[in-house]
Amino acid sequence: MNFMKKITLQPTPNSKATILSNKVVEVTAPDGEVFQVLCQAGQYISEATRDHELFLIESIFDNCFSDDKEQMLNNIWKNAMSNELSFIGISPGDRQCERSRIGARIKQIRTERGIEARDLATLVGIDPANLSRIENGKYSVGIDILSKIAASLGKKIDLIDI
Repeated sequence: MNFMKKITLQPTPNSKATILSNKVVEVTAPDGEVFQVLCQAGQYISEATRDHELFLIESIFDNCFSDDKEQMLNNIWKNAMSNELSFIGISPGDRQCERSRIGARIKQIRTERGIEARDLATLVGIDPANLSRIENGKYSVGIDILSKIAASLGKKIDLIDI
């Protein structure tokens, strides 16, 4: 499916976009997940222009909606560019998809290396129950602990393009 085309506008989008400030639009996706978009919509003087941009944002979120939030966000970026919307940034949403993804990756690396969970927890200096919660995406972990886990697995934390 090619997501680099102009979107088909829905008569009534399922997503709902609301201007929070002159730089931030909050979008509630069809599944109720909330995203924040940095864009120019709140800066337009014309109410008609603001309404049209919000409608485009809602339609893009509807057309790109997916349970795979990483793919969804990639498609939203592509659609925004092809529809000449000036997105500056998009939050990853308010759900635990990133926590789950990172936890699963930690578990995958640990398993591939043949390291028992309790041994990794000992190396990092955390309770094995907390490591289990981290690996299962049930526990929000700070950057210090995440860095220790990564270093213990011979990895480092980095920011990469999505």
